[in-house]
Amino acid sequence: MGRRILSDDEVERYHRDGWVTPDYRLPDELYTEFKTVIEDLIASNPGIRPEQLVGAHVAGDRSSGIKGKPRLLELAQSPDLLDMVEQLIGPDVIMWGSQVFSKKSGDGLAIPWHQDGQYWPIRPLASVTVWIAIDASTVENGCLRVVPGSHRNGLLKHEVSGAADVALDQGLAAGTFDETTAADVELQPGQVSLHHVNVVHGSNPNHSTKRRCAYAIRYMPATSLFDRAIPPVRLAGNQTIDYSERPIWLVRGRDQAGNDFVRGH
Repeated sequence: MGRRILSDDEVERYHRDGWVTPDYRLPDELYTEFKTVIEDLIASNPGIRPEQLVGAHVAGDRSSGIKGKPRLLELAQSPDLLDMVEQLIGPDVIMWGSQVFSKKSGDGLAIPWHQDGQYWPIRPLASVTVWIAIDASTVENGCLRVVPGSHRNGLLKHEVSGAADVALDQGLAAGTFDETTAADVELQPGQVSLHHVNVVHGSNPNHSTKRRCAYAIRYMPATSLFDRAIPPVRLAGNQTIDYSERPIWLVRGRDQAGNDFVRGH
């Protein structure tokens, strides 16, 4: 078993609210390497909106068309990160995805209110996201916003938005949740927050003069199956994600659900 980086109170808040910002910051060396590799990733994919760099850890990801950086896969297996994940989802851990969300100053896209479980091929549905602030993330530049406790209501109704200025094609239907209870997740560079697969979240556009860049790493318990049979998922614009060819990695413990760790590699 890994170290207990999260306090008992932080673990309880995660399960109660669906997210937590722990009293933790990446070590300087680890943060600097994450930042350096992500800057290189953004520069290597000039034709893709920096809010939509899906599969950032996979070199030539066939599932999303991104020219990823395998060093991010290694960094995502840092003991600190896996120890926190283990406290939340158990000792058998699969890293199955990651995404850079970089909102450029002035025209950074909004992300509509949604639940990640709407998009993800995990059966039974279970996953935690480690969200790492590369830049300061503030209300001014479009920080993440979450609705505490919303994960306890299961999957809610989503609908195609049709909007041209958002980074996801689907969002929650009007009236399905209470937006007035939303909390702003403001973070300094190197801070992290952890999010449940079903917590309602989104973010406003970035009209400020400061970029807002973050790296989200997706982990699932190896008691769940990564289901490759679901159809490709459509994001905003023309980008689709084909999970049938998504490579996944067992990063801690043992697989208990018959997952395929060969396809896509």
